[in-house]
This record gives sequence, structure tokens and C-alpha cells, in this order.
Amino acid sequence: VETVPLAEGTGIRSVLLIGQVESSQQATIRAQTSGIVQDIRAQPGDRITPGALLAVLDDTDQKLALARAQAQLAEARSQLARLEAGTRREIIARRQAELRSAQAREKEASDNLKRASESVRKGAITERALVEAKAAVDDAAGTRASAEAALAEAEAGPLPEEIAAQRANVAAAQAAVHQAQLAVERTRIKAQSSAVVQTRLVSQGDYVQINAPIVTLIASDRLEVFLALPEDLSGRIRPGMSVELSARALPNWRQSLPITGVIPAADAASRRQLIRIELDPAPPGLLAGMAVAGKLDIPLNTPAFVISRDALTLRRDQWFVFAVADGKARQTQVQLVADMGEIVAIYNDTLQPGQDIVVRGGDGLRDGAMVKIVGNAP
Repeated sequence: VETVPLAEGTGIRSVLLIGQVESSQQATIRAQTSGIVQDIRAQPGDRITPGALLAVLDDTDQKLALARAQAQLAEARSQLARLEAGTRREIIARRQAELRSAQAREKEASDNLKRASESVRKGAITERALVEAKAAVDDAAGTRASAEAALAEAEAGPLPEEIAAQRANVAAAQAAVHQAQLAVERTRIKAQSSAVVQTRLVSQGDYVQINAPIVTLIASDRLEVFLALPEDLSGRIRPGMSVELSARALPNWRQSLPITGVIPAADAASRRQLIRIELDPAPPGLLAGMAVAGKLDIPLNTPAFVISRDALTLRRDQWFVFAVADGKARQTQVQLVADMGEIVAIYNDTLQPGQDIVVRGGDGLRDGAMVKIVGNAP
């Protein structure tokens, strides 16, 4: 017989995982203003670059709003310029003339009141005429006081608070212009980064509101694989463990990559926990949405010895190995801990590391049979 020395090892459980490819960068481009879609420049499958025009909205309303805001800004600036320049000389001269006229009318009313008083004393006119003369004096005095206040205000000029308030009005009007200009620019919907158009969500002639979706974009060169774990593995998988990936769509592609992350919650559809693996770079031809399989090798915590499958003998649905000691073969029943292809993990608490185990010539052996070791199997 040929033998090999028994060696301790770790059993490996291989688990087949199923999942799919997804783009790590997906975006839904939405309208930032409302309007009728005039033109669609992006179609599904188009590769676009930063700044590429995706869609054009009618900008009539936005341009009218911009013109209105610009007119209000011009009016606010004009008012500010008048306040900062102070009261013009011709206005002060007008206020002075109005005051002199008011003073003259007041003097005339006072003279009329004196004459009326004298006439009443002489009995030439009635008391009613005297009352009317006094009222005329009061009116004239009020007009003169108003003219004096207007002249004083004109000579003093605008208050600092008035100028500051008007400057704030100008700033608000300027902000309104900028907002209106931005609304006009937003009628031309553009891409912010390189991507591929996945879906088009509007057509020419559609009316869209603010925040309405226009197109969805994906980054075709930034892909991730999401694989579903069996329920008995939940909580046992850690980032960094290696998974061998393959895809039916790419029969020549196999790649072992570390687990990037473990999703801490079960997927709503499958009720299974997912793991995420980054593809950097992604293999040519692999697209978002394609099915992917992954082979995950999990070390077992059970004590075991590793040995060639040829050492196993199946009898009556039980596994045995033959250990050689003192020239005799000793049949030992073992537990098959893990089947790893050409190598298996077995266990029996009577086995010891270094024991010679028959790997060739054991099919016809019986327990206790005399054997001769003719060599060690590689």
C-alpha cells in the first residue's frame, strides 16, 4: 500500500451565492424649473460627458420673470441714486418759494382779521364774518407750517436710515435678478458627470413641474456585485473574505475579490442579507443588471484532519480510513467534515497527526490485515 502522514487542517465549506451587478453611481436627473419639454437630446444607451445637454424646456415664462426683475432692480437703483445725491437745488428753491407764498397768505389773512375785528366793533359787519376771518388765519398758518417743514426736510436731505433701507432694497432686487437668471439657465438641463443614459422619462411636449424626473443615468465603469447570503450564514460573514465571481454572460471571466461590505439588514424582496463587492476595474462586457454567481469558501470551526479523497473507503454508507501501525491496517470510521474536491476534511478522536494513512491499495483491505508500505503517495 501507499500511505501519507495524517495532518491537521481546517475544513472548508464552499457556498454558491447568486446575485447581480449594479452601478455604484446612479442618478435621476430632475427638472429644477417648470415648463414644456421642447427638445430631448439624450436617449437610452447614449454615453454623455459633463455638461452635455440632456433636455430643453420652454423658457418664455422664465425670461418674462427675468425682465420684470431687471426692471425692478433698475427702479431700486435709481431711487438709491437720488437718495445718495441728496435734495436737488431746484427742489429746495421750490420749497422756499412755497414757504414765501404761504407766509404771504398768512399775513394777508392776519390783515383781513384785523380789519374784520374793527368792522365788527363799529357794527359794519356781522360776527359771522369775523369767525370766517379767524378760520382763514388758522388755515394760512397751517399751510405755512407745512411749507416750513417741507423746506427743512429738503435742506436736511435723506436720513442715513433711508439710504441704508434703499440699499437693502437694491440688494434684494439684485438677488431676484440672479434667481430669475438661474431659472432661465435651468431650462437647459445638463449632465454633471460622465455616465450612460439608462432610461428617458419624458417626451417632447410634456409639461414638467419642478423636481419632475427627466432621465436616469448610471456610471457604466463603476460597478458593484450584490450577492444574497443563505440565512444560516447571516452574521458569520465579514468584509475582507474572498469570493470567486463568475457570470454566464462572460464564460471566460473568473475573478476572486474581497467582500467590500456586509449590508446590516435583510433585503426587502428576498428576505436575505446581502454582501457587496466592488469591481475595480469592471471586466469588459459586464453590465449593470447581469446575473453573477459567487463561490464563498468558509473555514469550519470543527477540528479536522485533511487528507486526499483517495484515502476514504465507503462501506455500508459509512466512511472509513485505514491507519497503518506495526505492519497492520486498522480500519477507523471517520466523520466527513467537509468535501473540498480532491481534498477532504475528516475527524475521529482516535486519530493522531503523523499517522500513516493508506491512500492506495485500501479497497480490498480488512481490519487487522498485514500490509507492506511500498511508498509514500505525493
